Amino acid sequence: MKFAFVIFKYFPYGGAQRDMLRIARDCAARGHAVRIYTGQWRGDLPEGGIEVVCLPASGWFNHQRHQNLIEAIAARLREDEPDLVVGFNRMPGLDVYYTVDPCFIERAHRERGWLYRRSGRYRFFAASEKAVMGRESSCHILLLSEREKKIYQRWYHTPDERFHPLPPNIPLDAFAGIDRSEARNALRAEFGLPGSATVVLMVGSVFKRKGFDRTLRALASLPQPLRSNLWLLAVGEDRPNALMALARRLKVVDRLIIASGRADVPRLMMGSDLLVHAARSELAGLVLIEAMTAGLPVLVTDVCGYAEHVAAAGAGLVLPSPFDQGKMNAALARMLASPQERAQWGEAGRRYTAEIAARRSPTLEAELLEEIAREKRKGRGRD
Repeated sequence: MKFAFVIFKYFPYGGAQRDMLRIARDCAARGHAVRIYTGQWRGDLPEGGIEVVCLPASGWFNHQRHQNLIEAIAARLREDEPDLVVGFNRMPGLDVYYTVDPCFIERAHRERGWLYRRSGRYRFFAASEKAVMGRESSCHILLLSEREKKIYQRWYHTPDERFHPLPPNIPLDAFAGIDRSEARNALRAEFGLPGSATVVLMVGSVFKRKGFDRTLRALASLPQPLRSNLWLLAVGEDRPNALMALARRLKVVDRLIIASGRADVPRLMMGSDLLVHAARSELAGLVLIEAMTAGLPVLVTDVCGYAEHVAAAGAGLVLPSPFDQGKMNAALARMLASPQERAQWGEAGRRYTAEIAARRSPTLEAELLEEIAREKRKGRGRD
């Protein structure tokens, strides 16, 4: 069969981007023709028979560029006639949507005023979401978070049968063969840290949305005995200026290391002492599953969809909503002060993800897409 994958922008280190490419590769390995349609591709092109089609998008505003890109993709799809269109961004014409973003209309009503909801940007993104989630749509939804399903249904009354809940994919291969002791030594040597340094890792693009500033404030609140041998390592795709300026104001700039997105995050996880992910918004949070797989304890906000797995595993601490900086400060201090608890949390996470991996097909999404494509063909009388 011919599978079309749609993602507005690809870069190598985003969670949605990595999921998209993993699923595309699984489909190609199962003998399907796979073509990825995008407006921007950064990084190496995939091998294994996967084709990438880059289409132009112009416009003064982000939503205008997205609209122009959608029109270009739709025109190309009419020419190519794939059996299934799988989207990683919301737009009309999808057969399947992989839920990588929280409900737009919920956030617009909770976080923005009435004037924003009269803007062209709001109308565009609301219409794109309705095209996927609306009751009249036939789009199937690959669901990463049960909590988000309830939110979507509150706004759109989306039928249950269109949702396909997915257990998290466990990236065992990414950590296979990494020696923890060697990884610890290599990390500290690379960044010029003492061998005994405690390293708190933060991973994610768009630093403010991922709560990197919250972690900096928690670091600044620590008593000197905990802070004296501690460094924050921030890894991701974003401009570092605002984060560095905050670190200077808090007088912790000497404790902050910023590294751009990189391919060896599994090694960094194996060499760190704690992952902090105090995100303001995160539908799932692949980084949480990766940390648990690495046996790395986690401090996370409950707005992250995969925080439920951290709680279920006992793999760290989950900060409740509404966010309270004082509670985060106390939680970070507790986790840093107790190496024994950190070891217990790390092992609990590692066991939990290993159990999921033992039950879950590694190509589950590809298998679901095949099933949906077959049903679509039957509906059109092509089988």
